[in-house]
Amino acid sequence: MSLDKIKVIAFDADDTLWENEPIFKSAIEAFCSLMAPYGAAKQCEQGLYAVQMKNLPLYGYGIKAFTLSLIEAAMTLSNHQVSQRTVSEIMDIGQFMLEADNPILPGVKQTLEALTQNYRLVMATKGDLLDQERKLIRSGLEGYFHHIEIMSNKFSSNYKKLVTHLDLAPDAFLMVGNSVKSDVLPVLDIGGHAVHIPFHTTWEHEHAEIPSAHAQFRSLNDISELLPLLGV
Repeated sequence: MSLDKIKVIAFDADDTLWENEPIFKSAIEAFCSLMAPYGAAKQCEQGLYAVQMKNLPLYGYGIKAFTLSLIEAAMTLSNHQVSQRTVSEIMDIGQFMLEADNPILPGVKQTLEALTQNYRLVMATKGDLLDQERKLIRSGLEGYFHHIEIMSNKFSSNYKKLVTHLDLAPDAFLMVGNSVKSDVLPVLDIGGHAVHIPFHTTWEHEHAEIPSAHAQFRSLNDISELLPLLGV
């Protein structure tokens, strides 16, 4: 994997720069606790996931979309018997998520500080615009990035638009993230480079086969390993 041509390094945000999925996991546990009168936790999780997948093309990603899916799932799981009080408690779960801290992951600040000396850095993430902007401002990492791209999705076409906007050849672009499906495969598809840094928990929807044999792919254990990989 030769990285001599790299000019821009883009970073996913959630579970790459800061913790995010644990907040969703806790929210699902709280939701399924509320839904306990209507079925087992496993049934609740499966029902919620099915609603999320149905709604994804309409609502997109983010906490507000997730909260709407929680309410719909509650109606479905309870056969529309869920109380107004429980619906209110579900909305409280969503508000708690919006206000929750997203701790910066180890090594992130030091790595960005070192890389910004030699590369243009971009944050390329998907989700709700307001949610992601709020998390970025809270993180204090905004100053490291030349450009912020908050996408509705991460398909090859989205990355092509980003690379074009940056006036960049695809092989001068490196994407770093925790999702093989969103951060790796579509970038490799357009001719870019991709580094996968797995997080200890990943949403089922983001699972995909790791392209281990691809010449422009590398998997690392920690974001700080980017520095020796790039010779910084």
